[in-house]
This record gives sequence, C-alpha cells and structure tokens, in this order.
Amino acid sequence: MILLSVHDFSLPLTQPVLKFLVILIIILFAPILLNKIKIPHILGLIIAGAVIGPFGFNLLERDSSIILTGTAGLLYIMFLAGLEIDLAEFKKNSLKSMVFGFYTFSIPMIIGILTGIYILNFSILSSVLLASMFASHTLIAYPILSKLNVTKNRAVNIAVGGTMITDTLALLVLAVIVGMSTGEVNSAFWTKLSISVVVFAVVVMFGFPLLARWFFKHFDDNVLQYIFVLVMVYLGAFLAEMAGIEGIIGAFLAGLALNRLIPSTSPLMNRIDFVGNAIFIPFFLIGVGMLVDYRAFFTDFETIKVAIAMTVVATVSKFTAAWLTQKTFRFSVDERRLIFGLSNAQAAATLAAVLVGYNVIIGQTDAGEPIRLLNDAVLNGTIIMILVTCTIATFVAQKGAVNISLQEASDDTEEHENAEKILIPLSNPENVEELVALSTTIKSKENNDGLYGLSIINNNEEETGAVKQANKILDKAVHVAAATDVKLHRQIRFDLNVVNGISSVIRENSITDLVLGLHVKKGISDGFLGNLTEGILTKNNVTTFIYKPAQPISTVKNQVVIIPKNAEVELGFSEWLLKIWNIGRNTGAKLIFYAPEKTLKVIREIHEKHPIEAEFRVFDNWDDFLILSREIKQNDGLIIVMSREKKLSYHARMKNIPGYLNRYFVPNNFLLVYPMQSGVNDESIDLNNPSLIEPIEKIDELGKNIARLFKRK
Repeated sequence: MILLSVHDFSLPLTQPVLKFLVILIIILFAPILLNKIKIPHILGLIIAGAVIGPFGFNLLERDSSIILTGTAGLLYIMFLAGLEIDLAEFKKNSLKSMVFGFYTFSIPMIIGILTGIYILNFSILSSVLLASMFASHTLIAYPILSKLNVTKNRAVNIAVGGTMITDTLALLVLAVIVGMSTGEVNSAFWTKLSISVVVFAVVVMFGFPLLARWFFKHFDDNVLQYIFVLVMVYLGAFLAEMAGIEGIIGAFLAGLALNRLIPSTSPLMNRIDFVGNAIFIPFFLIGVGMLVDYRAFFTDFETIKVAIAMTVVATVSKFTAAWLTQKTFRFSVDERRLIFGLSNAQAAATLAAVLVGYNVIIGQTDAGEPIRLLNDAVLNGTIIMILVTCTIATFVAQKGAVNISLQEASDDTEEHENAEKILIPLSNPENVEELVALSTTIKSKENNDGLYGLSIINNNEEETGAVKQANKILDKAVHVAAATDVKLHRQIRFDLNVVNGISSVIRENSITDLVLGLHVKKGISDGFLGNLTEGILTKNNVTTFIYKPAQPISTVKNQVVIIPKNAEVELGFSEWLLKIWNIGRNTGAKLIFYAPEKTLKVIREIHEKHPIEAEFRVFDNWDDFLILSREIKQNDGLIIVMSREKKLSYHARMKNIPGYLNRYFVPNNFLLVYPMQSGVNDESIDLNNPSLIEPIEKIDELGKNIARLFKRK
C-alpha cells in the first residue's frame, strides 16, 4: 500500500513510466483487435489516440512529449518515402510525377479558393490559405504499402514524387500568405527565400551523400550507423526550417540523398524499417488521433458546415487528381487507388497551416476579441477532416496494395524445385559480413530461406578446435543474415578436399548459385583461378561469383560490368544478369555495361521494361582490356563476366585477368562471374561451328526466361 501511494493515478496520467506503458499497450493491441474487423492498423492507432486523448477518456494529455515523438514519427515517414523510392523509376517517371503534382496541387487550390470565398464567406487571404491545406497531404498510408512490398510500384513512385512537389508548393503558399498578412512580402523576402532554399537543397543532396559514404566506409558499428542516419534525418529537417520551408521536405530530401547508400537488403535498412514501424510512426499516428474532438460536431452549426465543406473538398479534389492521373497515363484502377490513398490523407502540412493561420491575428472585434486568419471553426473542422481523410486513405490504399500484391504473386510461375539457393563457403571471419551482404543483395526478393553457409573441415585437423572455429564463423554469418530477415542454413562438412566438399553440398542441396570470397587484403592468384577451373567449375554447372571486397558494397557508386562476346547466347545468361540487376536495384549503384553491340541490344531491351540506373558502352576487344583502368574511379566496383575454356564466350585474355586485377584494380571491389554453360564436362565443342550461335532475334526462350526471372526479383 505504501508503494501504491507514491503513484498518482489521476487523469490525465502524468507518471512517465505509466504513460509510456499505456502507449506501448496501444501499439501492441490496437492493430491486433482492429485487424479482426478489417480496419487497417494505421487507422486503428489513430482511433486509439482519439479514445485515450483529451477529448476521449482523457487518459493522456497531448503534451510536449507526445508532440516531440509525433514530430519525429512524421519526419521518419517522409524520410522512409525518400529512402525506399526506386530512383530509376523515379527518374523514368519524373514527368509523370510533375503532372500528378500539378493536378494534386492546382485542383484543390482552385476548388478550395472558390469554396472559401463563395461557400464559407472567407476573405481572399484566408481562402488561399485554406486551399493550401487541401493541396498538401501526408503519406499516412505509406507504411501499409511498405508492409505489402508494393513501394516499388510506378504509381507509388509517382505519388511520392508528386507529394514532394505539392507539399513544397503548399508550404510556400503558407509562408507567402503569412508574410502578406503581416506586411513582410517584398523583394527582399523573395530573394532571401530563394537563396536559402537553393543552398539548403545543394547541401542536402550533395553534402549528405559525401558525408555518409565517408562514415559508412570508416565505421561499421551497427548502432553508430543507425544513430548517424537519425542525425541526417533531423539535420535535414532542421536545415529545411532554417531555409524557411517545413521540416518534412528536409526529411524527404535526406532520404533521397541517402537512398543509394542504404541498400534495401542491408541490415541497416532492416533496422530503420523496424524501429520506425515499431516506435516512431505509431507515436505520430496516436498523436494525430489525440487531436480528434468529437464534441466539435455538437458545438455549433458553423463548425459542422466548415468540417463538411473541408472534408468534401479535400476528398473530391484529391480523387479528381488521382483519376486524371490514371486517365492521362492509362493506369489500372488499383494503381489509381494507390495514388488516391497516398494523397488523400491530410495531417502534417495541414496541421502546420491551420495552426499558423489560427495564430496569426489580423485585427480585433469591437469587443476586443482577436480576428484570426483562420477561425475556431476551421481549427475544429480540420481535426474532423484529418480523421475522415485518413480513414478513407488507409482503406483505399490497402485495397489497391492488396490487389496488386496478389496479382504479382499470381504472376509468379516459378516451380518449387527451381527455387534459388545460394551457397557461401566460409573460412575467413574477416570477409563473412561482405560475402553475406553480397548474397542478400543478389538474391531474389522472395528468397528468405535460400542462403547456405558452408564451413569445410580437413579430416587431418584437430577436430575440437576446427569445429569450434567453424561454428564461430557460421554463427557470425547466421547473425549477419538474420539482421536482414534472411535465414541462413548452417553446413559443416568434413573432407580432405575442399573442392569435393563444396561439390557434394551443391549436389545434395540443389544449389543454384555459389559465392566464393577472396581475402580482403590480398589479391587473386593465377593458381586460384586454375584450381577453381580444374575443380569446382568443371564439376558443377552453377552460377559462380568470386568476390573481393575493398569497401562496403553499399558505398560503391558505379558497378562497371564487362561482358564478353556471345555471353547472351549461353545457358546461364539470364540467371547471372538477374543477379547483377539486383545489385544495381538493391544498392542504387549505377551499372555501366561494356559489351559487344549485340549483347547490349538484349540488355537495353531488358532495361526498357525493368529500368535501373545504367549506361551502355560498346566494348568487344579484350586485347585492350587495360584501357578500362582509366574509367574506374576510387568508389567504383568491377564486375567481369568470365567463361570456362572452350566455351562460346571464352576469350584467351581471360587468363590475364588475375594479373590485371592485382596490378591496376587493388583499391576497388571486384566480382568475377562464371555463368552456367552448356556441356561443362564436354571438351569437344567446336567454337567455329556457326550453328551454336543463334541470331538474337530467334532466341525466344531467352526472352521468356528473362521475363520469368525478373518477375521474382
């Protein structure tokens, strides 16, 4: 009883531990309970916030701690939107994003101004500010799309790009209207705003990547890297506010700036997603719910009138913009749902605008009461609008995302027996992290159970010590893979011959891809390739990758891919190309392809359907291989597609590759790729037989195979 007496249980709760406990219980149980009646978890958190808030049961007050964590969550949502966006799709669809941004800004502005003047009888300044609230929107539904793995969809990219445009314009309108109401809009105002915004954008988009690349190359501690990312998010937001625009724009640009440096398959990205969805974003949603005042419906008719008008205008104008975008670009109904679901929710910028407008005093009544730019009815109506639009947005976005996700799943015709399985032989603890990182980068997105870590113990070694060391290395590999939500199967093999041990595991587990690592501080010897050719490559027809990391794969700016003649007509072309495509797609690095014109023709066709950041350069003279050394910069990686001897894509100069790498490319990452090839054990292939090389136009099976594989990436 004495212990209970020191705690204050009066409402609203003030005891910090108890407040935090209540919020955690809501985050835990609200989605579980509401999902049973098909209510999206995001909406569930908003409703829960309304129930426990000052206008509900008054369990918690929306104090500074709630506002602080809620603001952090909002910035986190915008950062994730910039971080997860597919930059290649974003560039490809930049014009579409601009068109949608124009629609979703201009339509609500026009309808909003007319509504303010002719229906609500507001002044011109108040009507323009009200319209800017309709023009902006918040990506409340984005976590739903992320959970359903549809954030790479073109409609999502267009909606996110349009969000940046319309929110920036809406917040600029806010700044101008407030300046006009206080008499501060003049040439100096425009000059200062323009210069500060340009300086801010340059610092974030060019300075942040340089700083982040340096940090990630020099510090590999998981906690430090995550804290560094948080610093970048909130530094970007702070710099945006210093420039005179809202912090959400800074957080979004920070995400874009770090996009290439945080691969979607990396442990760091997994931590960012996990902490955001577990803590930051739920706090923001609960905070939004705590603003909802149900009593506003019963106060006076003016509040009801304003709330209905605002909600209808916001919903109709955003739907019209999404519908026009769908018709303009011939999108599907579900893609329109994604666009409308992402753009209909009003929260962040809307709250900023209404609070700023409410606090601007433009005069006094005869009774001495302040005349505000936006009155009490608009403030209360905004809260109702936020609740209704967030509700509509979450339901619509979830429906569209579920349909698209199911469609993608039904399109996947991959048979179970052909499932991708990647084997990583491990012996050196120094390169375990980079080998696992490469393997998670090249794997297909649905493959969360196809990594195998192998440690081979020589029968002549002391068994206890060798087994202990093998388990230590495999434990590390399992831990690194688990950080990306990928399971790694442990394999320990006792064998006098390493090649035999690897070959046995390949056959027993139906391995499709083999990842071999070289010592980080050493080069590659001619003997290594010779033994590899005589051993693994002649006994096993699997796609084989030989990797030497000089820096984390996430910090590589460009991957220079060198492809030999006839590579496109060989058996494993589509398999290894998909893996390299995944490197570009998952790390954001630009792929620069050097290959003969015929090979580039095939790759360009793939690129048109599955865009990534890429360049294509004709190269077909391996006698001048060293000329490429001038093209490789410090932060570039080198990918060389090799061949077994006497196969269609083999070139005699491939024997010189180890010497070239050791002499001219020591500071760079390099990856040697040995594709699957026909007749691995057949030495009788006549390379001069033209019947072996089919014209590209006739390789229908290649196109089908590539299309099938790229569906699962």
